[in-house]
Amino acid sequence: MSVDVGSKAPDFTLVDQDRTPVTLSAQAGHPVVLVFFPAAFSSVCTTELCTFRDSMTRLNAADARVFGISVDTFFTLNAFRTAQGLTFPLLSDFNKEVIQAYGCYNPDMIGLRGISKRAVFVVDGQGIVRHAEVLEDARNEPSYDAVFAALAAL
Repeated sequence: MSVDVGSKAPDFTLVDQDRTPVTLSAQAGHPVVLVFFPAAFSSVCTTELCTFRDSMTRLNAADARVFGISVDTFFTLNAFRTAQGLTFPLLSDFNKEVIQAYGCYNPDMIGLRGISKRAVFVVDGQGIVRHAEVLEDARNEPSYDAVFAALAAL
């Protein structure tokens, strides 16, 4: 299943790095940037998430809430968040339900089965997807300019 621009974003509840439940629909009224990434501590994922960290002034100006999502455990996500000084929550989709709902499930990436593809979704305050980018090659980073353009258009 894929999530298309203009469609309602699939709702979910996942635990963050501190085991606190986070529900997408509870973010109503705020734009949300969902950053799906394959694995904590990998080089491209680190670069990507640090780019979002370093862009928090722009994201805050858009009143956007940012959530990183991977299939890593919350233990791993907590260590990764601390090591990189990330200022936004990292959510554990350990059971792989959300990556499937968003069309980000990667059945096999260099022998790793069932991890997330690299993807970014911008969801508006009414829960509608306004930007979607799912990358087939995890070595590539998303278009940050497209994320900011989608936020600016809200």
